[in-house]
Amino acid sequence: MQNYVFIIDVNKQPLNPIRPKRARTLLMRGKAAVIRMYPFTLILKTVVENPVLRPVELKIDPDSKVTGLALVQDGEVVWGANLEHRGAEIKSDLESRSAVRKSRRNRKTRYRKARFLNRKRTQMWLPPSLMHRVLTIETWVKRLCRYVPVTGIVMELVRFDTQALQNPEITGQEYQQGKLFGYEVKEYLLAKWGRNCVYCGKQDVPLQVEHIHPKSNGGSDRISNLTITCVRCNQKKGSKSIEDFLKKKPDLLRQIKVVRLAPLKDAAAVNSTRWKLYQSLKKISGLNIATSTGGRTKYNRIKNGFDKDHWIDACCVCESGLGVILKTKQAMMIKSTGVGSGRQMTRTNKFGFPCAKPKQRYQHGWKTGDIARFIDGTTTGRIVVQSASRLEIRINKQRIGGQLNKFSKLHSMDGYNYAF
Repeated sequence: MQNYVFIIDVNKQPLNPIRPKRARTLLMRGKAAVIRMYPFTLILKTVVENPVLRPVELKIDPDSKVTGLALVQDGEVVWGANLEHRGAEIKSDLESRSAVRKSRRNRKTRYRKARFLNRKRTQMWLPPSLMHRVLTIETWVKRLCRYVPVTGIVMELVRFDTQALQNPEITGQEYQQGKLFGYEVKEYLLAKWGRNCVYCGKQDVPLQVEHIHPKSNGGSDRISNLTITCVRCNQKKGSKSIEDFLKKKPDLLRQIKVVRLAPLKDAAAVNSTRWKLYQSLKKISGLNIATSTGGRTKYNRIKNGFDKDHWIDACCVCESGLGVILKTKQAMMIKSTGVGSGRQMTRTNKFGFPCAKPKQRYQHGWKTGDIARFIDGTTTGRIVVQSASRLEIRINKQRIGGQLNKFSKLHSMDGYNYAF
């Protein structure tokens, strides 16, 4: 089943989400109109006096690459989405710009004075690639609150408690032997080792936590001495040292030794942005914010029997995620595309010299990325602006050109690409 449809009255007061069948009935009878395509939202043509609103809980599962969003109403998941970030692209663009500026300073051309020593960073400063994740999630939280009567937010604040993983006794014996401790450790190892057996590479098989240096020979329970293997490899290795077990695979042995001590980059990104995201969501007035851990999320997902996905993980966040019912199985896919480089006046070649004219502002109302449809209703896709009077629509890597008067705008560009 598809996501529920958002609906507001003529005064733009959010109402309870409705089923797609009910939305089609309102449209056919002329009682409502489409106010937004993504997420699909209807606006009634009348005012609803004293509506009976059921509380909706917005659940968030932040990740370094994809963030899961879910709306839960009375224990039922009515809407879900995966929000794909572009932090890696931002980091690559900043590194490219930095390289161009450094090369320009070293050449015998106009000297660009370095400014990195003149700037002061504010408190809790984050790099643009990390701050992008916080701002994107905040944008979508505010957007959902405009169309849905959200009464509370639940987010996964701590995905990996690295301090507790390194020293489980830090919070006492009760936490170390608790029912969630194994889920914290195994989820960390699955993310670190790629969710497959490190010895044979098998996927989609039951995996076990294995000691690289055998515990019978003095190996510790530290996270750097643990890995993930299948049952067969775990029994085959037994109490052998990893050097003896992989003496015929020197390349694999070298790779395991490198990865075992390497930090988890994605986990570091999540841990760096978690408090910034929490503080930004806390400023949204009228909403209660609850937090949970990644171990609790995985525990609830396994108990519910759900498949692994980001928006499903969001459904299982916190204790209220145990026993939820999925009323939708077709989540919305949201990809951050950016809104253009507004501060860059011209493109440069690989040597750092300008190779294009400064960007022009088009006055006809179209932007690259707008979703449009031909007047005859045959083709729908994303627009690419070519000139002040000509547009180009792209569908499945095909390009179809046309004049401005041949298109009708369906949705304006907001820096995201949508799919179902």
